[in-house]
Amino acid sequence: MNIPLVYSEEVAEAITAGQPVVALESNVITHGLDYPDNAETARRVEDAVRAGGAVPATIGIDNGRILVGLTEDDIERFATTPGIPKVSSRDLPIVLARGGMGATTVASSVIAAELAGLRFFSSAGIGGVHRGAERTMDISSDLVQFTRSKVAVVCAGAKNILDLGLTMEFLETHCVPVVAYRSDDFPAFYCVSSGLRSPHRIDDAAVLARAVENHWAVGNPGAFLVTTPTRLADAIDGDEVEAVINEAVARAEREGVSGQAITKYLMRAVDRATEGRSAKANQAVLISTAEVAAELAVAHAKEFSS
Repeated sequence: MNIPLVYSEEVAEAITAGQPVVALESNVITHGLDYPDNAETARRVEDAVRAGGAVPATIGIDNGRILVGLTEDDIERFATTPGIPKVSSRDLPIVLARGGMGATTVASSVIAAELAGLRFFSSAGIGGVHRGAERTMDISSDLVQFTRSKVAVVCAGAKNILDLGLTMEFLETHCVPVVAYRSDDFPAFYCVSSGLRSPHRIDDAAVLARAVENHWAVGNPGAFLVTTPTRLADAIDGDEVEAVINEAVARAEREGVSGQAITKYLMRAVDRATEGRSAKANQAVLISTAEVAAELAVAHAKEFSS
């Protein structure tokens, strides 16, 4: 049985012409900002990919099909339709079978990207190992999916609300390469650095393209992770965020907040403490990451065009 893939006209033409394409998640439209800011941000992210010389393919789910590239009408529908579920990798087969709409996360987007033959995917930040995972076993499905899907994932690291040290350990244990593009450290979403050094630094996009293909050529089954920090002008101080998170984690434990609710709880705490600066920084990192993903996809296409 084949999963139906529906390509937008722009994406279909790009694939036929051998142009580079960058996959994007739709969860940022449905579970991020309110309308019309969510639709406008989605368009700005797509425009950032186009400005970098690649074609955006925002992934969505509708009527039992995976949409590979959203039209303007699709973006409006996803931005204005209430109750669209967030669909991770475990949920994908059920939502497709039921035939409703769904917004893809990082994990489900990389599945769709591989099915569609797309090499690059861009996300502001990936999921990771949660704080206290030694007790809760709370580990994002993003990390598990990276061990399975052959896609180059370009991101600004992971959010500070996670245990970034254990996140790096997970990636190392499961042989997922982590390369910092033109930087030394593993970034922390809208913070330039997590304080952790990246295992590798590559400054040349062509070298990085070869590294990505070498990863799969030697028989590895999973993703290749490329990190790029947000711009300094858009960043938030890491120490400021860490202090807020530590206080919010303790408060969440006292209030009995746990499981899936903890992420939203901590992010709201950071947003309140930074007086909304984190929300603006969130939008900025979405755009800057998309720009870099396009740059790398273009370099990869040049290096491996037939």
